[in-house]
Amino acid sequence: MKPAVLTGEHFFTGDVACAEGALAAGCRFFAGYPITPATEIAEHMASRLPGVGGTYIQMEDEIASMAAILGASCAGAKSMTATSGPGFSLMMENLGLGICTETPCVVVNVQRAGPSTGLPTLAAQGDMMQARWGSHGHYEVIALAPSSPQEIFYQTITAFNLSETYRVPVLVMTDEVVGHLSERVIIPEAGKIRTVNRVLAKGRKDRFKPFRPGPDGVPPMAIAGEGYGIHVTGLTHDEKGYPVMAPEAQVAMMERLVGKIRNNLDDIILTEAYRMEDADVAIVSYGVSARSSLAAVDEARDAGIKAGLLRLITVWPFPEARIRELAGRVKAFVTVELNLGQIHLEVERCAGGKAPAFLVGHAGGTVIPPERIIETLKDI
Repeated sequence: MKPAVLTGEHFFTGDVACAEGALAAGCRFFAGYPITPATEIAEHMASRLPGVGGTYIQMEDEIASMAAILGASCAGAKSMTATSGPGFSLMMENLGLGICTETPCVVVNVQRAGPSTGLPTLAAQGDMMQARWGSHGHYEVIALAPSSPQEIFYQTITAFNLSETYRVPVLVMTDEVVGHLSERVIIPEAGKIRTVNRVLAKGRKDRFKPFRPGPDGVPPMAIAGEGYGIHVTGLTHDEKGYPVMAPEAQVAMMERLVGKIRNNLDDIILTEAYRMEDADVAIVSYGVSARSSLAAVDEARDAGIKAGLLRLITVWPFPEARIRELAGRVKAFVTVELNLGQIHLEVERCAGGKAPAFLVGHAGGTVIPPERIIETLKDI
């Protein structure tokens, strides 16, 4: 058997780095359906999983893929799927099921331009609002947006750790450019990689309540087939998992599902600041667009414009407090993203009118060049 962690220096695409990050995090089950530009993740997992004692299944569609990883997680496995736009849409109902049943898993969306079939081989970041609100009802979700193959390796591990900690599906919102970009990826020794495992049920199996929260608001998880009497449903349920068709039950369930994320924002939200100490203008960006933004900051500084970059690593939950803090000291925001203003709307909302926000974006298909960002900076 091959080692689960390929320690050393490699030249990987983002998709392959994502798969290797999943394996390093302990993922041992992958279910998916081929779709450009995410297929390479499935292909690599199909090649690697049997050699580390894991299981790969190609499902008939993305609906079944999402259902399969939820089932595998209930049986105790760390599980993942990967897809792109149309497949992500098909996964939305079962994403909601995973949130309601508190089933940890990881979903990777290598975004491409849409809507519908769109541009299958070209990049976009148009699924960011779908990541937040794509399933029905009100809920909280965690979504990460890596900007390089090296980062997608680490952020896939982070996604699994967050998923296991909070018992929630976690999204990795990458894009075609990062997915197909080949760069150096350094993988440390297995002992230096921090991994987290879910808190397991203990005590009398006949008295176990599968949705009774622990001190942190997250219930210990029973493994299906180990003798615990558990009932798992997407219906509004009580601590026993039994359906309760009453408004007070809905309120209690939702307060806990939402609370376990909102009460831990400082441990979940990750951002990176570049030259923000004295910045007059804050560029807000993520994923591949943050790479252009980074270059634009340096060019702007050379031109005498005090720009800085706030890179969103965690996009959801949105770093509202950070944007509000910056709104009190910068004269403007510039949001850079490969869509027509999805995260830009969040920046505007959180700025609250204290600082104007400008958008540099387009509908996808090509990376935004630094020159377009510089043009906007000069006009502020």
